[in-house]
Amino acid sequence: MKRKSTGEYPDNWVEIAKAVKDAASWKCVRCSKLHDPVNGYTLTVHHLDIDPSNCAWWNIPALCQRCHLHIQGKVIMERFYMFEHSTWFKPYLAGYYAKQKGWVETKDYRQSLIDFPVEQAVRELDMLIIAVKENLTPVRGTGHFEEVW
Repeated sequence: MKRKSTGEYPDNWVEIAKAVKDAASWKCVRCSKLHDPVNGYTLTVHHLDIDPSNCAWWNIPALCQRCHLHIQGKVIMERFYMFEHSTWFKPYLAGYYAKQKGWVETKDYRQSLIDFPVEQAVRELDMLIIAVKENLTPVRGTGHFEEVW
């Protein structure tokens, strides 16, 4: 089944895309190639959930055009994966799961960096994976889950 984009790009998309590329030091977060259009490594910003209005940091990695095209049809954020995730993907997945568990609501790039910083996403990833897999409710910042009776 072919997935289709939903939503519209925000008016400040050019500014957001530049900020994402700046944060990645103008390198692809997947293959680490520098932005080099002459040699086929044009840096792009990909919406993992295919919603251009969702500009939370965990939804918009900086990817070279090759990696962007490689993962575009393969990464489906709604799918639970039974295998270990690639290192580059883990923070984005943590952010997505945090949103699924109600820890964060924003689609705004800058606000998402405040509400759920990348460093926190990395720390909380294992707990969020268990929460999603076992349908538990994680208590943010504690390493514990809400008790279910």
